[in-house]
Amino acid sequence: MNKLALPIAIIALIASVGSFFFQQSSSELVYVDVNKLLDGYKRTKIVKSEFEKKAKTMQTNVDSLISGWQTELKGYEKERSSMTKKELELKQELLANKQQQINNYQQAVQKQLQEEDKKVTQTVINDINDFVKEYGKNKGYKVIFGATGNGTIMYGEKSADLTEIVLKELNAEFEGKK
Repeated sequence: MNKLALPIAIIALIASVGSFFFQQSSSELVYVDVNKLLDGYKRTKIVKSEFEKKAKTMQTNVDSLISGWQTELKGYEKERSSMTKKELELKQELLANKQQQINNYQQAVQKQLQEEDKKVTQTVINDINDFVKEYGKNKGYKVIFGATGNGTIMYGEKSADLTEIVLKELNAEFEGKK
């Protein structure tokens, strides 16, 4: 009986190890292309459009200030031959101060726009991440990888790419919330 127990134990061990690896390999490895989700998500387009309108308005304000300053500068250049030395110095100082204020305002606007762009983009990314997390739970995936185009996933079979499916459901959920 001892001679039979050893081969049976070995067969049982091989079967359990094989079963373990079969179960591991049968769990699908899937991924989504994060850039495609971000570009194809309808909320991204709406947020970008709203941001671009705001940026355009702010840039128009800056352009208006610059235009006013340039008009003042041209007026100064025309009248400067008839000005006294004191008037020249005063006008130059005034123009230089105004130019500095415009430059400071322009930099503040650019900084504000960069911060807002970062904030709205992060909000959209958080929406996508939350959706993918819930999608993975509901569909029984253990892991959904995110490919970003910078080497995180170098290759994946087309059958493992959930991007289009997730994007379709993500947009459907977004449109249902509107």
